[in-house]
Amino acid sequence: MPGRGRVYDERDVRVRPSRRGTRPRTKERPAHDDAVVGMVTAVDRGRWTTLVPADAAGPERVVIAMRARELGRSPVVVGDEVGMVGDTSGVEGSLARIVRIQERRTLLRRTADDTDPFERAIVANADQLVVVSALANPEPRPRLIDRCLVAAYDAGLDPLLVLTKSDLASGEDFLAQYAPLDVPHVTTAVLEPGSEGLEALQQRLAGRMSVLVGHSGVGKSTLVNALVPDAGRAIGHVNDVTGRGRHTSTSAVGLRLPPLDGSDDAQDAPSSGWIIDTPGIRSFGLAHVEPDRIIGHFPELSQGAEEGCPRGCTHDEPDCGLDEWVEQGHAGPNGEQRLDSFRRLLRARTPQTGD
Repeated sequence: MPGRGRVYDERDVRVRPSRRGTRPRTKERPAHDDAVVGMVTAVDRGRWTTLVPADAAGPERVVIAMRARELGRSPVVVGDEVGMVGDTSGVEGSLARIVRIQERRTLLRRTADDTDPFERAIVANADQLVVVSALANPEPRPRLIDRCLVAAYDAGLDPLLVLTKSDLASGEDFLAQYAPLDVPHVTTAVLEPGSEGLEALQQRLAGRMSVLVGHSGVGKSTLVNALVPDAGRAIGHVNDVTGRGRHTSTSAVGLRLPPLDGSDDAQDAPSSGWIIDTPGIRSFGLAHVEPDRIIGHFPELSQGAEEGCPRGCTHDEPDCGLDEWVEQGHAGPNGEQRLDSFRRLLRARTPQTGD
């Protein structure tokens, strides 16, 4: 028996429009071939300050940017070279979007402590790590310096040791323990224009991207203000009771060094270089560093490790083949001192009281 209901066809179908539009979903993202590349010089509360070199759109300019969602959780740090789209004019009130992080040449990392498996990126694309330490007030902390050296070797940075306040104490005995490591050093006293220590440091920094690290109170901000007179970094004092300084730098910032020839235009002086000032540190976690990354900076020992050490050797145990390698003279006349220094750096990865 035929039904009595209405017969429907395609004309009766009603499709509710999607609030997201009618375009099909895709995982493809824009290539952003027209992105403008700039260097990150500061990070502050979700806004990245970048310096864009002169291009067809205009002269060198400072561009404020936010990160695009497509970057996910990838950290963007001072020293990063980033691609930006949107308003890259640099005029007041403009805001660009960071859509790409260029390939990094180096990356300085640390962990919160030696049990933390998560790495924190500090600075990108630096080529020199300047470890700043005072010879007195506060007293130097050799194990913290050792940890910074390990981080430099791991990141592929050249270390430079800068000792401040040499007018309060001599640095001869302190430097003797770093002689086997061949770490270059500069000693400074009163930082005044034309002073011997300041000029030597300027020569070491010229043409390089250098990141400054050191614990609070060592005179790092004073050093930055002497190198870059317009920096205006806040200066603190050392507590007479605890012997510690206060954190005056709260975030990393990149500063361009003035030209060595004294000219006013740093933009046209390729040898001027950059320094990146970082907040004072109380500890430097090295949970991410493997021993094999450190021994690579001791070429006279690395061959002995490959030929004489069993797999899994920590290089700081009684059966380590490096002892025999050094005794046989393969590491040169200073082999014993170099091995002791290498093992000291290995032990710096293990936290101790006072680090």
